[in-house]
Amino acid sequence: MEYKKAQPVKLREVGKDEKWLQDLINDDPAILGLGELSVYRREKIQTTKGRVDFVLADPEDDTIRYETEIMLGTLNESHIIRTIEYWDVERRKYPSLTHRAVVVAEDITNRFFNVISLMNKAIPIIAIQLNAFTYENNLFLNFVKVLDLVETSEDEDQGGQDVVDRNYWDKRANVKSMKILDILTSAVKAISEPRITYNRGHIAIGTTGRNFMWCHPRKNPYLFFELRIGEDRELIIKKFEGTEVECNQHRNPEIVNISITEKEFDENKDLIIEAIQLGEQNSHQD
Repeated sequence: MEYKKAQPVKLREVGKDEKWLQDLINDDPAILGLGELSVYRREKIQTTKGRVDFVLADPEDDTIRYETEIMLGTLNESHIIRTIEYWDVERRKYPSLTHRAVVVAEDITNRFFNVISLMNKAIPIIAIQLNAFTYENNLFLNFVKVLDLVETSEDEDQGGQDVVDRNYWDKRANVKSMKILDILTSAVKAISEPRITYNRGHIAIGTTGRNFMWCHPRKNPYLFFELRIGEDRELIIKKFEGTEVECNQHRNPEIVNISITEKEFDENKDLIIEAIQLGEQNSHQD
Protein backbone atom coordinates (compact mmCIF):
# COMPACT_ATOMS: atom_id res chain seq x y z
CA MET A 1 0.00 0.00 0.00
CA GLU A 2 1.15 3.51 -0.75
CA TYR A 3 0.97 6.13 2.01
CA LYS A 4 -1.23 9.19 1.37
CA LYS A 5 -1.63 12.06 3.81
CA ALA A 6 -5.27 12.90 4.59
CA GLN A 7 -6.45 16.28 5.86
CA PRO A 8 -8.48 16.35 9.11
CA VAL A 9 -11.62 18.48 8.76
CA LYS A 10 -14.87 19.31 10.50
CA LEU A 11 -17.99 18.28 8.63
CA ARG A 12 -19.41 21.79 8.42
CA GLU A 13 -16.16 22.89 6.74
CA VAL A 14 -16.93 20.57 3.82
CA GLY A 15 -20.62 21.46 3.58
CA LYS A 16 -22.08 18.56 5.59
CA ASP A 17 -24.70 19.13 8.29
CA GLU A 18 -26.14 17.01 11.09
CA LYS A 19 -28.99 15.73 8.93
CA TRP A 20 -26.47 14.42 6.39
CA LEU A 21 -24.68 12.54 9.16
CA GLN A 22 -27.94 11.17 10.54
CA ASP A 23 -28.95 9.95 7.07
CA LEU A 24 -25.60 8.17 6.77
CA ILE A 25 -26.04 6.46 10.14
CA ASN A 26 -29.65 5.62 9.33
CA ASP A 27 -28.49 3.77 6.20
CA ASP A 28 -25.62 1.99 7.97
CA PRO A 29 -25.68 2.06 11.81
CA ALA A 30 -22.65 -0.28 11.87
CA ILE A 31 -20.35 2.66 11.09
CA LEU A 32 -20.67 3.74 14.73
CA GLY A 33 -18.64 0.71 15.77
CA LEU A 34 -21.27 -0.66 18.17
CA GLY A 35 -21.86 -3.83 16.16
CA GLU A 36 -24.42 -4.78 13.53
CA LEU A 37 -27.24 -2.71 15.02
CA SER A 38 -30.45 -1.67 13.30
CA VAL A 39 -32.47 1.54 13.56
CA TYR A 40 -35.46 0.84 15.79
CA ARG A 41 -36.70 4.46 15.70
CA ARG A 42 -35.32 7.73 14.33
CA GLU A 43 -36.11 11.11 15.92
CA LYS A 44 -38.40 9.47 18.42
CA ILE A 45 -40.54 12.02 20.27
CA GLN A 46 -40.08 11.93 24.04
CA THR A 47 -42.57 12.78 26.79
CA THR A 48 -40.23 15.69 27.61
CA LYS A 49 -41.09 17.10 24.13
CA GLY A 50 -37.58 16.43 22.86
CA ARG A 51 -36.57 13.99 20.13
CA VAL A 52 -33.90 11.34 20.55
CA ASP A 53 -31.92 11.11 17.31
CA PHE A 54 -31.86 7.31 17.22
CA VAL A 55 -33.04 4.34 19.20
CA LEU A 56 -30.84 1.51 17.96
CA ALA A 57 -31.44 -2.18 18.55
CA ASP A 58 -29.44 -5.40 18.38
CA PRO A 59 -31.18 -7.78 15.92
CA GLU A 60 -29.75 -10.76 17.82
CA ASP A 61 -30.83 -9.53 21.25
CA ASP A 62 -34.11 -7.63 21.33
CA THR A 63 -33.69 -6.84 25.02
CA ILE A 64 -31.09 -4.09 24.38
CA ARG A 65 -31.70 -0.52 23.18
CA TYR A 66 -29.15 2.23 22.45
CA GLU A 67 -30.52 5.76 22.95
CA THR A 68 -28.17 7.71 20.66
CA GLU A 69 -27.61 11.44 20.28
CA ILE A 70 -25.55 12.91 17.42
CA MET A 71 -23.96 16.35 17.26
CA LEU A 72 -21.43 18.19 15.14
CA GLY A 73 -18.72 20.21 16.80
CA THR A 74 -17.64 20.01 20.44
CA LEU A 75 -19.57 18.08 23.07
CA ASN A 76 -21.23 20.40 25.58
CA GLU A 77 -23.26 20.27 28.81
CA SER A 78 -26.67 20.43 27.18
CA HIS A 79 -25.86 17.57 24.85
CA ILE A 80 -24.76 15.34 27.74
CA ILE A 81 -27.87 16.23 29.77
CA ARG A 82 -30.12 15.60 26.77
CA THR A 83 -28.58 12.21 26.10
CA ILE A 84 -29.01 11.08 29.70
CA GLU A 85 -32.53 12.50 29.86
CA TYR A 86 -33.62 10.55 26.76
CA TRP A 87 -31.98 7.39 28.10
CA ASP A 88 -33.83 7.83 31.41
CA VAL A 89 -37.19 8.39 29.69
CA GLU A 90 -36.80 5.21 27.62
CA ARG A 91 -35.66 3.02 30.51
CA ARG A 92 -38.59 4.15 32.65
CA LYS A 93 -41.02 3.53 29.80
CA TYR A 94 -39.56 0.10 28.99
CA PRO A 95 -38.09 -1.21 32.26
CA SER A 96 -37.86 -4.81 31.03
CA LEU A 97 -35.20 -3.82 28.45
CA THR A 98 -31.54 -2.98 28.91
CA HIS A 99 -30.84 0.63 27.88
CA ARG A 100 -27.54 2.26 26.99
CA ALA A 101 -26.94 5.97 26.42
CA VAL A 102 -24.73 6.84 23.44
CA VAL A 103 -23.32 10.29 22.71
CA VAL A 104 -21.55 11.06 19.42
CA ALA A 105 -19.62 14.29 18.79
CA GLU A 106 -16.74 15.55 16.66
CA ASP A 107 -14.74 16.74 19.64
CA ILE A 108 -14.87 15.41 23.20
CA THR A 109 -12.62 17.56 25.38
CA ASN A 110 -10.80 16.31 28.47
CA ARG A 111 -13.20 18.23 30.69
CA PHE A 112 -16.31 16.49 29.40
CA PHE A 113 -14.56 13.17 29.03
CA ASN A 114 -13.85 13.29 32.78
CA VAL A 115 -17.48 14.22 33.49
CA ILE A 116 -19.00 11.36 31.52
CA SER A 117 -16.35 8.98 32.87
CA LEU A 118 -17.66 9.71 36.37
CA MET A 119 -21.25 9.25 35.19
CA ASN A 120 -20.28 5.98 33.52
CA LYS A 121 -19.92 4.38 36.95
CA ALA A 122 -23.67 4.80 37.52
CA ILE A 123 -25.10 5.26 34.01
CA PRO A 124 -24.31 2.92 31.08
CA ILE A 125 -23.04 5.65 28.76
CA ILE A 126 -20.87 5.24 25.66
CA ALA A 127 -19.00 8.19 24.13
CA ILE A 128 -17.96 8.13 20.47
CA GLN A 129 -15.75 10.73 18.81
CA LEU A 130 -16.19 11.28 15.08
CA ASN A 131 -13.02 12.09 13.12
CA ALA A 132 -13.41 13.26 9.51
CA PHE A 133 -10.67 13.40 6.86
CA THR A 134 -10.46 14.38 3.21
CA TYR A 135 -8.13 13.12 0.51
CA GLU A 136 -8.43 14.43 -3.02
CA ASN A 137 -12.21 14.43 -3.62
CA ASN A 138 -13.05 11.81 -0.98
CA LEU A 139 -14.41 12.18 2.56
CA PHE A 140 -13.57 9.60 5.21
CA LEU A 141 -15.23 9.14 8.60
CA ASN A 142 -13.72 7.32 11.57
CA PHE A 143 -15.86 6.69 14.68
CA VAL A 144 -13.72 6.07 17.77
CA LYS A 145 -15.23 4.74 20.99
CA VAL A 146 -13.43 6.87 23.60
CA LEU A 147 -15.56 5.68 26.54
CA ASP A 148 -17.16 2.27 26.78
CA LEU A 149 -19.37 0.58 29.34
CA VAL A 150 -17.79 -0.20 32.69
CA GLU A 151 -16.35 -3.70 32.63
CA THR A 152 -18.34 -6.44 34.31
CA SER A 153 -16.89 -7.52 37.65
CA GLU A 154 -17.74 -10.13 40.20
CA ASP A 155 -19.04 -7.43 42.54
CA GLU A 156 -21.47 -6.19 39.89
CA ASP A 157 -22.58 -9.76 39.22
CA GLN A 158 -23.55 -10.16 42.84
CA GLY A 159 -25.33 -6.91 43.48
CA GLY A 160 -25.17 -4.33 40.68
CA GLN A 161 -27.32 -6.08 38.06
CA ASP A 162 -31.07 -6.76 37.83
CA VAL A 163 -31.38 -10.38 38.92
CA VAL A 164 -33.92 -12.52 37.04
CA ASP A 165 -34.46 -16.29 36.78
CA ARG A 166 -33.89 -19.08 34.26
CA ASN A 167 -37.39 -18.66 32.87
CA TYR A 168 -36.55 -15.09 31.79
CA TRP A 169 -33.81 -16.38 29.48
CA ASP A 170 -35.72 -19.46 28.29
CA LYS A 171 -38.39 -17.12 26.91
CA ARG A 172 -35.95 -14.80 25.15
CA ALA A 173 -33.15 -16.97 23.80
CA ASN A 174 -32.95 -19.72 21.20
CA VAL A 175 -33.43 -23.17 22.76
CA LYS A 176 -30.14 -24.34 21.22
CA SER A 177 -28.33 -21.33 22.67
CA MET A 178 -29.65 -22.27 26.12
CA LYS A 179 -28.61 -25.88 25.52
CA ILE A 180 -25.02 -24.73 24.94
CA LEU A 181 -25.25 -22.80 28.22
CA ASP A 182 -26.21 -26.02 29.98
CA ILE A 183 -23.32 -27.86 28.30
CA LEU A 184 -20.85 -25.24 29.57
CA THR A 185 -22.41 -25.38 33.03
CA SER A 186 -21.92 -29.15 33.04
CA ALA A 187 -18.27 -28.65 32.10
CA VAL A 188 -17.87 -26.33 35.09
CA LYS A 189 -19.66 -28.82 37.33
CA ALA A 190 -17.05 -31.45 36.46
CA ILE A 191 -14.54 -29.15 38.19
CA SER A 192 -16.60 -27.77 41.05
CA GLU A 193 -20.24 -27.01 41.88
CA PRO A 194 -21.19 -23.98 39.72
CA ARG A 195 -22.70 -20.80 41.11
CA ILE A 196 -25.08 -19.37 38.48
CA THR A 197 -26.52 -15.86 38.63
CA TYR A 198 -29.22 -15.00 36.08
CA ASN A 199 -29.03 -11.26 35.39
CA ARG A 200 -31.07 -9.27 32.89
CA GLY A 201 -27.99 -8.49 30.81
CA HIS A 202 -26.04 -11.74 31.12
CA ILE A 203 -25.68 -15.01 33.04
CA ALA A 204 -22.69 -15.04 35.40
CA ILE A 205 -20.98 -18.29 36.37
CA GLY A 206 -18.45 -18.99 39.11
CA THR A 207 -17.61 -21.67 41.65
CA THR A 208 -16.08 -20.93 45.05
CA GLY A 209 -14.06 -17.93 43.86
CA ARG A 210 -15.01 -14.87 41.84
CA ASN A 211 -17.15 -15.18 38.71
CA PHE A 212 -15.10 -16.09 35.65
CA MET A 213 -17.68 -16.63 32.89
CA TRP A 214 -20.41 -14.34 31.56
CA CYS A 215 -22.83 -15.90 29.05
CA HIS A 216 -25.06 -14.03 26.61
CA PRO A 217 -27.67 -16.39 25.08
CA ARG A 218 -28.79 -15.34 21.59
CA LYS A 219 -31.88 -15.49 19.42
CA ASN A 220 -29.82 -17.61 17.02
CA PRO A 221 -28.54 -21.16 17.73
CA TYR A 222 -25.17 -20.17 19.18
CA LEU A 223 -23.85 -18.81 22.47
CA PHE A 224 -21.57 -15.85 23.06
CA PHE A 225 -19.64 -15.82 26.33
CA GLU A 226 -16.76 -14.01 28.00
CA LEU A 227 -14.19 -16.05 29.90
CA ARG A 228 -11.63 -14.63 32.31
CA ILE A 229 -8.46 -16.59 31.52
CA GLY A 230 -5.79 -14.44 33.14
CA GLU A 231 -2.20 -14.30 31.93
CA ASP A 232 -2.70 -17.30 29.58
CA ARG A 233 -5.17 -15.42 27.38
CA GLU A 234 -2.93 -15.13 24.32
CA LEU A 235 -2.01 -18.81 24.58
CA ILE A 236 -5.67 -19.84 24.50
CA ILE A 237 -6.45 -17.53 21.58
CA LYS A 238 -3.56 -19.04 19.64
CA LYS A 239 -4.80 -22.57 20.33
CA PHE A 240 -8.20 -21.71 18.87
CA GLU A 241 -6.59 -20.51 15.63
CA GLY A 242 -7.36 -22.94 12.85
CA THR A 243 -10.65 -24.04 14.45
CA GLU A 244 -14.12 -22.83 13.53
CA VAL A 245 -14.58 -21.40 17.04
CA GLU A 246 -14.51 -17.61 17.13
CA CYS A 247 -12.16 -16.69 19.99
CA ASN A 248 -10.71 -13.19 20.25
CA GLN A 249 -9.55 -10.49 22.62
CA HIS A 250 -11.83 -8.69 25.04
CA ARG A 251 -11.08 -5.11 26.13
CA ASN A 252 -10.02 -6.53 29.48
CA PRO A 253 -6.55 -8.07 28.92
CA GLU A 254 -7.47 -11.13 31.02
CA ILE A 255 -10.68 -12.02 29.14
CA VAL A 256 -11.48 -13.73 25.83
CA ASN A 257 -14.69 -13.50 23.80
CA ILE A 258 -15.95 -16.85 22.47
CA SER A 259 -18.88 -17.68 20.19
CA ILE A 260 -19.81 -21.34 19.69
CA THR A 261 -22.50 -23.55 18.26
CA GLU A 262 -23.26 -27.00 19.70
CA LYS A 263 -21.40 -28.60 16.80
CA GLU A 264 -18.34 -26.43 17.39
CA PHE A 265 -18.35 -27.39 21.06
CA ASP A 266 -18.46 -31.09 20.19
CA GLU A 267 -15.59 -30.71 17.71
CA ASN A 268 -13.42 -28.67 20.10
CA LYS A 269 -14.59 -30.02 23.44
CA ASP A 270 -11.14 -30.67 24.95
CA LEU A 271 -9.87 -27.19 24.07
CA ILE A 272 -12.99 -25.44 25.42
CA ILE A 273 -12.83 -27.45 28.65
CA GLU A 274 -9.14 -26.54 28.98
CA ALA A 275 -10.06 -22.84 28.70
CA ILE A 276 -12.83 -23.24 31.29
CA GLN A 277 -10.44 -25.01 33.68
CA LEU A 278 -7.97 -22.14 33.35
CA GLY A 279 -10.77 -19.67 34.06
CA GLU A 280 -11.89 -21.57 37.14
CA GLN A 281 -8.31 -21.82 38.46
CA ASN A 282 -7.75 -18.11 37.84
CA SER A 283 -10.95 -17.25 39.75
CA HIS A 284 -9.27 -18.22 43.04
CA GLN A 285 -6.32 -15.86 42.58
CA ASP A 286 -6.24 -12.42 44.20
